[in-house]
Amino acid sequence: MKRRVDLADVDNSLNSLATTYAGEFAGNYIAAALLSGKTLSEGAITVKPNVKFKEVIKKVATTDLIADATCDFDLSADVLTLTERILQPKEFQVNLQLCKKDFRNDWEAVQMGYSAYDNMPPKFSDFLIGHVASKIAEKTEQTIWGGVDGAGEFDGFTTLMAADGEVVDAANGSETSYSSTNIVALLGNVVDAIPASVYGKEDLTIYVPTIALQAYVRALGGFAADGVGAAGTDNKGQQWYNMGNALSFEGIKIQHAPGMPADHIVAGEASNLFFGTGLLADHNEVKLIDTSEILGDQNVRIIMRFTSGVQYGIGADLVLQTLA
Repeated sequence: MKRRVDLADVDNSLNSLATTYAGEFAGNYIAAALLSGKTLSEGAITVKPNVKFKEVIKKVATTDLIADATCDFDLSADVLTLTERILQPKEFQVNLQLCKKDFRNDWEAVQMGYSAYDNMPPKFSDFLIGHVASKIAEKTEQTIWGGVDGAGEFDGFTTLMAADGEVVDAANGSETSYSSTNIVALLGNVVDAIPASVYGKEDLTIYVPTIALQAYVRALGGFAADGVGAAGTDNKGQQWYNMGNALSFEGIKIQHAPGMPADHIVAGEASNLFFGTGLLADHNEVKLIDTSEILGDQNVRIIMRFTSGVQYGIGADLVLQTLA
């Protein structure tokens, strides 16, 4: 009979993890894995937890609602159309076997106080789960933006948008990559394509890949042909940016999306982009199983099960730029 134990039961000798761990706080580990990616952790899109199977995102479209006054209740001129998109998180699993020996030196350094990181976990089991969780977060970030439904992925935003005729396409100027000499013009094309009904909204955001962010920072340092002068922002040249500065373009927030494919930029409201997960649902689980006492080896098996997926509400309110 399997016993539920606290992680504190871990043997500090590292010869054994003492027992199998199937923690009651599995949801917290999944939360750390899924939500620690930059897009989700910074609240750059809308997270919908506890999606058991599917969630319907309703879209409402109406004709002109205002008409000349009469004595009658007249619906002949008004049409209300309800359409919907389905957010259906896909089920995933992680089945991984790790050799404890390979991780002992790192963990022992933490225990001895030689680590430069104050937040490293004091328990070996937490250390291993945290290692795997960081890899899940990285993959989830990439899939959110550029995923293609298949093994280990769901369709990401750029994949969904590219197949949707309602999404507004921004001109790409026949450019093939983002650079400090073209980024200002290309971001301008994105802004020009933003629908009037969306422009000026509080949560309107331009989501950029790492290469576009780097290009924009360099342009603002004065190193672009159409930059802000040879000395750049605040006359600081290449010293102007300290990674903590909030960036914007023509008053619109710039959001770094590390998982975004290098040839895309997306613009839209954060409230129109959804990430769904069964984060707090019963079918999410994290298990860490020490097989040394059963098989006489040095291995630990980590098992994680979770769901995730993305969807947007109104395609016509979104802008997608794809380089040639």
